[in-house]
Amino acid sequence: MKKTNSKTPTTRIQRQKRLVILEAALEVFSKHGFRGSTLDQIASEAGISKPNILYYYASKQEMHKELIERMMDKWLAPLEEMNAKGDPIAEISAYIKRKLEMARDYPRQSRLFNNEILQGAPHIIDLLEGELKILVDEKAKVIANWMKKGRLTKTDPYHLIFSIWATTQHYADFDVQVCAVLGEKSAINHRFKVAQKHLDLLFVRALEVE
Repeated sequence: MKKTNSKTPTTRIQRQKRLVILEAALEVFSKHGFRGSTLDQIASEAGISKPNILYYYASKQEMHKELIERMMDKWLAPLEEMNAKGDPIAEISAYIKRKLEMARDYPRQSRLFNNEILQGAPHIIDLLEGELKILVDEKAKVIANWMKKGRLTKTDPYHLIFSIWATTQHYADFDVQVCAVLGEKSAINHRFKVAQKHLDLLFVRALEVE
């Protein structure tokens, strides 16, 4: 996926400065959404002056676009790995595991994506209707073929994928709620291990052919 780049970094220091700015922008956007975020907030978070921010990025729109594009690369990867030649149950289980790992390791990116979707996806609708749709169509056909061959219980493959998205992303987008209820904020690895076991049971039992 092509990345936005208004000022191509030419030195190590410039590349590092750009990464610092993106990290700050990710923190701000994931908390406040695109509309609620300002360049002043990003500059404050980065510890860099606003004019210096604008040297590397012409606008908050440009930073947001680059972050979203990077997120889309991560978002597509777990589904891309689903192998049509593999065992269907094992492939579904592995996909759930990869999605939970994303929720665990990239919670801010997940919330960034969620905020964009809730606002109507004004900056990424072309990506959703393009790359994402193409990939989901491809993997839905794989799942449908497994079902046709009697290797999985028949259901709508698209809604199966949507359900996996919803259940796995919950652990990133609603992390505060999950931690408040479980009281396990410090036990993140245990929390996700239990979540994976539960979701495996939920989806595998539903999809296994008796």
